[in-house]
Amino acid sequence: MTKKSGVALALVALALPTAAPTQTGPRPGIVRVRLDTEGGPILLALDARRAPATTANFLKYVDDGRFDNITFYRAARSKADPKRGFIQAGIRQDAKRILPSFPFESTSKTGIRHLDATISMARGDDPASAGGNWVLTVGPTPQMDARGDYKGYAAFGRVVGGMDLVKRILALPSGGGFDAMKGQMILRPIVIRRAVRLDGTPKPTGLPKVWLMMQGRG
Repeated sequence: MTKKSGVALALVALALPTAAPTQTGPRPGIVRVRLDTEGGPILLALDARRAPATTANFLKYVDDGRFDNITFYRAARSKADPKRGFIQAGIRQDAKRILPSFPFESTSKTGIRHLDATISMARGDDPASAGGNWVLTVGPTPQMDARGDYKGYAAFGRVVGGMDLVKRILALPSGGGFDAMKGQMILRPIVIRRAVRLDGTPKPTGLPKVWLMMQGRG
């Protein structure tokens, strides 16, 4: 089978009907966000009580529309078990969409561990570099938790609907990339058409939407 035909078959599988996420009611300290992807919806529950800074940062991107028409672009599968790992989405290195940095909230501070179906901020070597990119885990990823001098990553909620789709994205053909991302770039990234806050009142930052201005839409 050629790589091209493998991608086509994987995309057919991705397009299979996906049950709508279970719309559980509002809960104190939890803010739900729905990701409307080309493969179906994914429902997130963000923990604003234990990870207030990280949740507030994510919601700023949502409320501004900065996560509209971004992609799931990375599938990091475990070598020991390819059905486990994480998928990554976000603005990548688009400086036109990025917002100011925010305080880093490690798992040792929040108590939110990297279990199955966790949402966590992606970052570079500097913990304060997290911003507009994030991951959804498939299976426990304790290596992302803080321990000793290692600060780990900032987990701040869970996937509460659409995990079947998350797993299908993890299984998509990938390649390219370099260093830690070598072989992990999804060959045909999955578009997130819109990110929608379901709880509370949207609070747009009011900052210029430069990425829309560049498209003549701002």
